[in-house]
Order: sequence, then C-alpha cells, then structure tokens
Amino acid sequence: MSRKKRKHSQYVAGDEIDATAGAHSTSGVGSTLAHLQGPPQEPQSIQDQSSQVEDGAEHTWTTVGKGGKKRKTNNYPGLVYADLHKQNSSIKISDLQSLLLYCIAHGSSPQWISVRHHFGVKKAVVLFVPGLERGMFDGEVMLKVSSNTLQDGEPGDKAASQSKEEASTQSVNSSVATPQADVTPQTSTSPDSFLPVRLVADSLPEPLKPLAECFEHLWPVKAPGDDKFARVFSPLHQMLNAQVPKSQEERDAERGRKGARLANNQNWQNKRTQIKEFILPKDELCENDYVLHPAYCDTKAEEAAETKRREDAKQTRADGWVNSNVIDLKSGDVPDQEVEQGSLTAGRTVLAMDCEMCKVDGDDPALTRISLIGWDGEVVMDELVKPDKPIIDYLTPFSGITAEKLDPITTTLAEIQKRLLDILTPRTILVGHSLDSDLAALKFTHPFIVDTSILYQHPRGPPLKSSLKWLAQKYLHREIQKGHGTLGHDSVEDSRACLDLVKMKCEKGPEWGSSASTSETIFKRLSRTPKAGSTVVGDGGQGKIGVIVDNGAPDKNFGQMATFSIRCDTDAEVTEGVKRAVLGDPDGAVIPGGGVDFTWARMRELETLRGWKNNHRYDQIQMEGPSTNNVDDEPSVSDLAATVTSTVSHIRDVHASLPPCTLLVVYTGTGDPRDLARLQQMQRTFKKEFKVKNWDELSVKWTDTEEQALKRACRKARQGL
Repeated sequence: MSRKKRKHSQYVAGDEIDATAGAHSTSGVGSTLAHLQGPPQEPQSIQDQSSQVEDGAEHTWTTVGKGGKKRKTNNYPGLVYADLHKQNSSIKISDLQSLLLYCIAHGSSPQWISVRHHFGVKKAVVLFVPGLERGMFDGEVMLKVSSNTLQDGEPGDKAASQSKEEASTQSVNSSVATPQADVTPQTSTSPDSFLPVRLVADSLPEPLKPLAECFEHLWPVKAPGDDKFARVFSPLHQMLNAQVPKSQEERDAERGRKGARLANNQNWQNKRTQIKEFILPKDELCENDYVLHPAYCDTKAEEAAETKRREDAKQTRADGWVNSNVIDLKSGDVPDQEVEQGSLTAGRTVLAMDCEMCKVDGDDPALTRISLIGWDGEVVMDELVKPDKPIIDYLTPFSGITAEKLDPITTTLAEIQKRLLDILTPRTILVGHSLDSDLAALKFTHPFIVDTSILYQHPRGPPLKSSLKWLAQKYLHREIQKGHGTLGHDSVEDSRACLDLVKMKCEKGPEWGSSASTSETIFKRLSRTPKAGSTVVGDGGQGKIGVIVDNGAPDKNFGQMATFSIRCDTDAEVTEGVKRAVLGDPDGAVIPGGGVDFTWARMRELETLRGWKNNHRYDQIQMEGPSTNNVDDEPSVSDLAATVTSTVSHIRDVHASLPPCTLLVVYTGTGDPRDLARLQQMQRTFKKEFKVKNWDELSVKWTDTEEQALKRACRKARQGL
C-alpha cells in the first residue's frame, strides 16, 4: 500500500483534534510538581500558547499553506505530557534531575516528558518540601474536621481522629465520582498507577487548593532506595548529585565488558593522604561488628561495660581470645621527626591480612589459613592451621582447604596468636577486607584497622558491601579469586589486592572509590555550562552559577560547591531567599543583578511538625509489633492544616515571583518514613540481642510478620511526589 505524507496544514488540524480530545496537556507538577512559569495570562491550551508571542520571548516567522501567509510562532518553552502515553514504571528523582539538566545544562533529553523549546529556559528553581504526601490529596491524611463528625462534648481533633478512616473512605469515593479529580492511591503495578493525576481545586482540601492554581498535575515519584534490604536513600543527594558524563571512548571500552566497570579517572585530581587517616574509628568498628580492643575504652565505666558485653558473648581470654599489646591509642602515634617527608605510611608498619576458614563441630567457623603481606608486597606469614575441633565442612570451593592439606599440619590457633602478639606492635596498622570475620576466627583484637569493604563504598551505600573480587576488577583492573566455587581463594592473592586498594586510596585521596569519583554535584556541572546566549564559558572560567537556600549550615556539603549559600531559620525566610537568589540583590552586593541560573531550597517546617526530621535517630521506640498506624505521632488536624496552608502559601509566593522562562520543580523526596525507622530499630535490637540471648530472653522478637511489615513500610516510605 502506498503512503503519502500529510501536508503541514493537516498536521496542524490533527493537533487541534488531539487537543480537543484532551490528548495533550501541559504538565504542571513534576514529582513533584514540575512547571514552567510564564508571564501572567489567561488559561489557554498549548495550541493557543503556540500561536501567540510572549513579551520579550524570541520568535521566528514561518510560512504556512499555499497562500504564502505568514504568522508568528512562539518559541516560549513548555512541558508537554500525552495523556495516552503509558509509563512502564514510576518516575524517579533522577528523572527530575534529567529534566533539570536537559533544560539548563545541556543534558540528555528526558524520556518521561516532552520539553518544547528547552533552549528557552533561562533559570531553574527546585523546592524540596518533605512532609507533603499523597494522603493529603486523597483524604487519607485529614486536613479538615467535618462538622458532621463532631459529637457532643468531643474536641474537634479527637473526633477527627476517631472518624479518620470513615472520612478517608468518603473522600476517596468522592474522588472516584469525578474522573478528572481522581487522586485515589494506586496500589497496583499497572501502567496507570505511574501516571500523573489532574489537580482540580474543587476536589482538594482547602489548604491545598492554591496548588491547583499553580500546577496542573500531581506526579507520583519513587524515592531512591532498596526494597530488598528495606532502605531509603537520600532524596537530597539523588537530586544534587549527577553522574559524570563519559567520553565516547569510555563508553566503547565498557560495551560488552563483563564484571565491574572500570573506575573513571577523567578530570580526577589526586590528593595524597596518609594511611592513618583511614583507620576505622570506634563507632564504625561497632557498627560493623568488630570486637573492640580495650584501648578504645576511655573510662572505667566503658571498660566495665565492654568487659560485661564480651563475657556475655564469650569473647574473653577464658574463651581463647587475645588482645594485641596496645596500652592506649596514643601509643600508636609516631613523632613527626621520625616520619619521612611524603610518606604514606606515616612511619607506621602496615600489614595486609586474609584468612580462610572451615566449619567445625557446632557449625562454628575455625581458622585454617592465615596470610600476612607487608607494605612492600613481601609475604610475612603464610601458615595453615589445624582447628581444635573436628571439621565438618572444609568449605573447599571458597577456602581452597582440603583434608589432604591439613592432615600433616600441627600448627594450632594458640601458636598463631602468640606469633601475632610479636608481629603486631602499637604502630602496626592491619589492612583487610571485612576483617571482622577474620579476627573473629583468630579470636584476636587490634585497635588499628583499615577495612577495604568500608573504605570503598558500595554504590548503593551501607550496609551493603562490595566484594573484594569486584573492587579488584573495578579499581585495579585485576582478576582475582578465579577459583571461586571450585578450587577456592588464595589468601595471599586476596591480601595483596587489599593492600593495593589501600595504596591506591592513599595516592588518589579520600574521595576515590566513593560517589565523588563517579559523580559530581549539579553546581559543578553548571560551572562548566556556558551561560544563555554564549557558546563557551566566560573568560573568568565561570559558567552558570547556583545557590543553596537551607536551614542550619548550607555552606557545608553541597553548599561548598554552590556559588552562594543563604542560611534561613524559617520557611518564610527560605521564600525570601529564593526570591533574592532568582532576582539578585538590587545593588548586586552579593547575588549579582539578574540573579543566578539555578536555585535549590528546602522548606522544613512541615517535616519538623510531623516528626519526619531525623527519623532514623530514635532514642526511645515502641516495640508493640508491626503496626503501621502511629496516630499518636501525628499532630492535631488543626496544627497540620495550618502548617500545610503556610507551606503551600510559600510555594505559591515563590511561583508568583519567578521571571518568565523559569523552570520550577517541587518535590517531597519520600513518603512517611516513621514506620520504617521504627521497624529498622526493632530489627537492629533483635540482631544485637539474638547473638547473646536465648529466644525467650529477647526483648524484641523478629519473625516473618515483622519482616513483611518492614518491606511494606519501605514501599510506603518510597512513595513521594
């Protein structure tokens, strides 16, 4: 069948038909609520906007039709979303970041939304507003007490609490009755559950109505996290950290490559650091299940508490445990005059250690091989060890140990411990990968530890840890443990890999192997982006500039990379700070006239009121089980409604103050994280007690019921806007 191209006039007509059918609409809320603020004007369709020219906006002349008539076409930027388009998954905060970078930093085009004339976007503002959640829009979280629910003698908040479930049901049913106002929570994984919903003022609670004047849609956004391990990652980092662009050569080199991707050395600046800076502090040793050396006990009370803990865990000298001969932490210091200039070891002795274990009677791990490698790569010790108890599993596919290898061996654990006491001095630093398990098999403690599983962060953050094989592939470009699952590991090879990873860290600096080596802040990316109207970065080396507006100390962390930082104590001050950043100081004293190109700000009053702030630090938690309704933790309806009203008013104020061609993104980061934090604390308590107590003695019992509740809480906490 022959096909003919449609004429230009047919395309225009087709678009008008689509618009009449509601096939396209301007997207207003990005995740959050993403919106391009234009000059004040009457509501109009995309087609109407396209046929007009805004004041100050660039335009071109286009010839249409056979008559040669000319008309003006508008190059004003806009966001376009097709209602018939189906999302295969929820958009993420990284998708919002891609929209942002596409508009102001020459990034890749986003796949979840269309941007018309993105080159016309002059500025971008991102508001982080934790505390807002979808339940406020669909009635699950009440923002008003209905007079019908009040009973004689009952205060409003109490009645509202008692009728919360009924009111929520009524609200949801009401929303369903109005299709265009449907904000009912989607629990399925159908494509429709990932789509935005239209904001209609008449169907919203009173405190939220002004949002419908600023934005047209509400987008569900999935917060970064890991459902398997029930963790939610920082929405702040996800927005402000961007992946470093790779060259075509690097992409070609990685195409088809198996295993870990090679570390990116492009634009990396080395910062030589002495190894002593990487010694694990006391809190990190405890978090990673290391048995503390007595040198870490500063007071008699701490020493008594640690002694009691070790007695309960059967980790005392009577149980065969030995501590290295270190009286206190200061005994490991080396006088400056004894340290060679530029020395990475700082005068310390560095030994890399790796051990192999088997299982003995009682299903306990037991030492079968120990290897020690010096800083120069020479083998200091490599011994096979005969366990005291009968071996029930040699773990040959992993340890490489067989009965034939151990039969002639007479060396015992006690002999190895005695040799270690002579080798490990107060100036010795012990290097290894997950050394807590090696030292547990040795029944030995030493205060100065460098652990490569902690030194090189897992891409998804703790408590996850990268394998030594993966780290060697990525950073050393070396294949180790080739006998994994068959012939087993070589402890000498593993020790050398650990040592080389530490040497590389010392040469390149603390940030090497962290997210800083593979990502950069948005502010750094902007500094390499030419300002609007130019093709190169200015003579002073400065490209686009950005501002952070936040509570506390915004000049720390990400604020160090921003051109300016504005400290605020209230949301009202944040609003004024955003205006100042976007419009600039009248006299240009600090913020240059005309303002900056990118502004990130956070409003925290709603988050603080709802108890979401620092939710991971619970001093006292309730252990009643996996209930996920913490009604007592929720503020009163009147207080919540007042704070939401204030927050929405600030958002509207920011929206109204923005100049034309400004991209505005408002995102909440996460859903309610309180249940997740409570259940995580329960799980930590259970794991800690389970090691030293019988089941009946546990203050917290963790079963499949709690495990499933934890996963549900994680999914709930990752439902942002």
